[in-house]
Amino acid sequence: MMYTLKKSLGQHFLKDENVCRKIITALQQHPFTQLLEVGPGGGALTKYLLQIENINFKAVELDEEKVNFLINEYPVLKDKIIHQSFLHIAIPFEDKFTVVGNFPYNISTEILFRMVEWKEAVECMVGMFQKEVAQRVAAKEGNKVYGVISVLIQAYFNVEYLFDVQENSFNPPPKVKSGVIRLLPRKEKLEVKTDKAFSLLVKTAFNQRRKMLRNSVKALFDETFLQDELFNKRPEHLSVEEFAQLTFKMK
Repeated sequence: MMYTLKKSLGQHFLKDENVCRKIITALQQHPFTQLLEVGPGGGALTKYLLQIENINFKAVELDEEKVNFLINEYPVLKDKIIHQSFLHIAIPFEDKFTVVGNFPYNISTEILFRMVEWKEAVECMVGMFQKEVAQRVAAKEGNKVYGVISVLIQAYFNVEYLFDVQENSFNPPPKVKSGVIRLLPRKEKLEVKTDKAFSLLVKTAFNQRRKMLRNSVKALFDETFLQDELFNKRPEHLSVEEFAQLTFKMK
């Protein structure tokens, strides 16, 4: 039984067994008992994941054709597939769980923000993204690709950029390189006034990333506090911790 590729779902299927094994190795460096695979597609990773013993495994797949293909190929998956969009599912396990996937590129940022939403439950995520997205998530302050997603993810997770994946590892080959990253919850919880204030500050600051902070976020602070030297910086030069501290001074 074969399946077709759907451009609309951003499908590029992994065919390189070496890359699959590297992802599985990275995943198993942090033990888990519950695992969610996002977008199993043709099952390149799934066949390895099903060999991991003593875990509660689920996969979420939107495309009905792939769901039928997977169940046909791996009958054990019959009750383990959630046939929905990942962006619309409820949290899939009661206790903490790990997430893995060759993520559909067209919803990669939403997938990352879902990890933030589920931060109390996600103990690890190993995922493949378009390389520039992966680099952005992992970037540190001072780097030109450091931005909203870098700060909002690193506020809750430590990010490791693991390795690059070449275009020819996929069918069909995407037009861009890919990168695999791992997220692990921060050991020290970052103190912020509220998650909402933090998100507002970061998005407002980077909305005009070429400007000094004083100009881009002036609506959020009292005039007197804006004289602080910190506001002479551009947003990309503020660390995640500095953004977090600033939330306590917001109006």
